[in-house]
Amino acid sequence: MFYLEKMTEKDFEFALRLTDTRDWNLVEDDFKFMTKLEPEGCFVLFEGSERVGLITSIGFDRIGWFGNLIVEERHRKKGAGALLVKSVVSYFLSKGVNNVGLYSYTDAIPFYEKLGFKYDSEFTVLEGKASTSPANAIVRKAGKEDFQKIINHDSGCFGASRKKLLEAILGNVANLCYLSTENGRILGYAMAKVYEGVAEIGPLACQRERSSIAIDLLKTVLNRLGGFDVSLCLPTKETVIIDFLSKLGISERFRVARMFLKPFGAKDCIYLAESLERG
Repeated sequence: MFYLEKMTEKDFEFALRLTDTRDWNLVEDDFKFMTKLEPEGCFVLFEGSERVGLITSIGFDRIGWFGNLIVEERHRKKGAGALLVKSVVSYFLSKGVNNVGLYSYTDAIPFYEKLGFKYDSEFTVLEGKASTSPANAIVRKAGKEDFQKIINHDSGCFGASRKKLLEAILGNVANLCYLSTENGRILGYAMAKVYEGVAEIGPLACQRERSSIAIDLLKTVLNRLGGFDVSLCLPTKETVIIDFLSKLGISERFRVARMFLKPFGAKDCIYLAESLERG
């Protein structure tokens, strides 16, 4: 019989071994980060005394998000994945969160539809080597005095407050954050999580009517990451940005579907995901 326990440090070795079977390239710090942000919402699935699956999640006031859903192959098609998803949804409902989102691989869309999730939009994951490109707009490095303005700007674009996630990213001096402002008002910002030789660009949020700023923010971040292997995830409809990145050798790897339990009316901004795991 399957049952769940909250994920702790003693589960990380299993989590890495299992996710390596899908070449997700996660490291122990990824699970430390997730369990620190949402210690009650990351679970390991057991059958008897054996670990057989896992899921991670994070709550953003009115919306929850989950990722890293994986079950050992020999235990699939037995209801294990559905149990993990339903447990996370129940966890968020108990906290007063009334909507849950995720990014789904295209072949898994029917699985999530059976659990009540509905297709929202398509996102493209791109990967490549960062290279330099001249930036034109006035873009500057964010300071601590900018953090709350960035959080407020992001909330308006994303549709919920990601304060605890953004503070965790901003609090790591290895990460990057740049912004463009006008008369003290943020027009757009971009972050990158930086690791040893690799970086994940995102989140980015920029006013739709100032789309050129999004390109200049990306140019600035890529200039700082020259030579790094980079990845990012953005709506497939953002063809101008995708074409710009493709010319730099950062090309499409695969696509995913963003799905929600209920309609999610975020503001129409130019947006890069923070990650597949966290929205």
